[in-house]
Amino acid sequence: MEELFKERREKLNIIKNLLRKPKEEKKTANTSSVPEGLYTKCPECEQGYLSEDVQKNFYVCPGCGHHFKITAADRIQMLVDKDSFREITPRLRTQNVLGFPNYTQKLSHLEKTTGLNDAVVTGVAKVGGCRVVLGVMDSRFLMGSMGSVVGEKITRAIEYATKRRLPLLIFSASGGARMQEGIISLMQMSKTSNALAKHNAAGLLYISYLTHPTTGGVTASFASLGDIMLAEPRALVGFAGPRVIEQTIKQKLPEGFQRSEFLQQQGFLDQVVERKKMRATIALLLKLHAREAAL
Repeated sequence: MEELFKERREKLNIIKNLLRKPKEEKKTANTSSVPEGLYTKCPECEQGYLSEDVQKNFYVCPGCGHHFKITAADRIQMLVDKDSFREITPRLRTQNVLGFPNYTQKLSHLEKTTGLNDAVVTGVAKVGGCRVVLGVMDSRFLMGSMGSVVGEKITRAIEYATKRRLPLLIFSASGGARMQEGIISLMQMSKTSNALAKHNAAGLLYISYLTHPTTGGVTASFASLGDIMLAEPRALVGFAGPRVIEQTIKQKLPEGFQRSEFLQQQGFLDQVVERKKMRATIALLLKLHAREAAL
């Protein structure tokens, strides 16, 4: 009897192995047959689409309209007239003046992986034939946090626009002030705001365009000071996050609180603009407010 049971167990193991092997081979074959990066899954509707289709749709989900985060380079390419962008202050690099642990290594790693010196790209370009000074934040670099270099580059861009009497356009995407730089980071709030006050006193246009997410010290400074305030759909905009606010005030927040549509209803934003309409909207605003049009 014992030998009979032993024989049956061996036969069962053989059958299990035979059944298991084709499944494993099939799984491997399916995985290897799909090229990496061919499909993009939307985090909102969880549907998969050809990455090429998402890219052609301005990195917006073809199904639900979710706006994917994009790089500064992609946004500049979508926005400006062909071959018109010229970067200013491209060589500024952050120094670890406070000796924050591992900060230098993080900066070096991010420079290599993103191709950026820091979390903002600034320059001068044409949009619809109108010259504009441009600042575009990139959340890949330490969540777009504002440190000394981000504040300095934005301030210099504002001063460049003021000196040459040009309109200013800044796309914000930030997690707030950069903790690794302490008070130096917080100083950038007043520095950028002061530069904007001079730009405004000169009678010049500043368009602030908020993208997801724009929070913390960036929201509390230059991002909220636009003459015209625009935002992408469903962008999270605020100083502290909704969860922190709920825990502080011990109350449930309204549906869609701090999202761009809610902020437009409250009068904080002038317009929520889909990405496919971004270039046309900016070009129209620049033409309407151009100095030549007023003369």
